[in-house]
Amino acid sequence: MGTSVLSLRIDRELLERLRDHAAKRGMSVQDYVVRTLMRDDFDERFQAAVEETERFYGVT
Repeated sequence: MGTSVLSLRIDRELLERLRDHAAKRGMSVQDYVVRTLMRDDFDERFQAAVEETERFYGVT
């Protein structure tokens, strides 16, 4: 799997909040953001799978 670069422009306040959250977890801001995006992506895919299963079995 290759990697790519994503550049973001964010305001100072948001960056400070990200730094605080990352530091609490002993992570870099980059690792914290990537992990958060991956978790959100998993949550969305999991919810879609649950909804599809419910439609398949006719659960409302």
